[in-house]
Amino acid sequence: MSYDSAKAQFADWGIDTEAAIERLKTIPISMHCWQGDDVVGFEQKTGSSGGGIQATGNHPGRARTPEELRADLEFAYSLIPGSHRLNLHAMYLDTDETPDRDEIEYKHFAPWVDWAKDQGLGLDFNPTFFAHTKADDNLTLSHPDQGIRDFWIEHGRRTREIAAGMGAELGSTCVNNIWVPDGYKDTPIDRLAARRRLEASIDQMIAPPQDRAQMRDAVESKLFGIGVEACTVGSHEFYMGYAMKNDTVLCLDMGHFHPTENVADKLSAASLFVDEILLHVSRPMRWDSDHVILQSDDVLQIAQELVASDLLDRTYIGLDFFDATISRTAAWVIGTRNMQKALLRALLMPLDRLRSAEDALDFTGRFVFAEELKDLPFGRVWDEFCTQMNCPSGLHLIDQLERYQSAVSGR
Repeated sequence: MSYDSAKAQFADWGIDTEAAIERLKTIPISMHCWQGDDVVGFEQKTGSSGGGIQATGNHPGRARTPEELRADLEFAYSLIPGSHRLNLHAMYLDTDETPDRDEIEYKHFAPWVDWAKDQGLGLDFNPTFFAHTKADDNLTLSHPDQGIRDFWIEHGRRTREIAAGMGAELGSTCVNNIWVPDGYKDTPIDRLAARRRLEASIDQMIAPPQDRAQMRDAVESKLFGIGVEACTVGSHEFYMGYAMKNDTVLCLDMGHFHPTENVADKLSAASLFVDEILLHVSRPMRWDSDHVILQSDDVLQIAQELVASDLLDRTYIGLDFFDATISRTAAWVIGTRNMQKALLRALLMPLDRLRSAEDALDFTGRFVFAEELKDLPFGRVWDEFCTQMNCPSGLHLIDQLERYQSAVSGR
């Protein structure tokens, strides 16, 4: 089927495919750097991972240096239509110096900023509260030891300064996302004390003012991780309350909830009480295992909720998965494109017609409309989007991915 035929078929439903394509071109996805090297980073450090961070697999081609990681990223972005962002962790500094986490400065990340400017990318940032000897207790900002808390508070302050510098240099707001692995393997006696320490630490960390046009603080919850099964100090309820109280961005990671929870359902509810939301789109399988995302029901529902609730301009869309059993660049490309495909499908829904049926309590009509929509030729519209953005699709895409993987397999 040609695109013109598909366009006419959608038009019969009152759907403007050109408008959907144009809107999709404006939606950036923040692609995560840590898929490219299995969450190793470029520090000289010791310490366990912490908080359940675990990349599995040993597929050839892992990036070992900032230069290799940037080369892999450039290849991946060349196969992803649109203009996007890079989400960078503090452990990915690019310098010959060996600063500890509480000593990092903007200069240690300047090569990333120069590269992002050259590539036309925005940057987002994250303090790294794991993979360090001072995180080996699985307690950082909530640690009973004031000295350890002070170390991590200073680390967080410095990442905020770095993020603000990135945002200023690139002319694009940099989201600095706070996630800590803090928790207990077995049932604690005093959860409240730990949460009071965490609250006070974050208060101190984000106290220095930063220009909101340059940097936005985000806070991210988690249900549990390996080694913190009994209690995660930074739970969803903790951070939901913190974001509301302190006007931070609220991060919802799809892998950080119980498998039966629907993260899409949380978006509209949270949007009533927080101004902005950060999404980490992932695919948990029995736990926070961060598989590469598919065009699955939960991802499609996330996209539908963003469009139907008019949240696209209030939501930062980021990805968070790390699979070392397959080509790391292919994981980036397919995962990011799947997020875009989900958004396109949402943009191609006859929302007015569906809302009218729902408001009239015509649930049969709503059900029939939604199911019949699934037979429309979304793939042809996606192919047209790729064509307009000079990006490959189908067999051509597969060929390029295979060629690149063959080239880097000797690393």
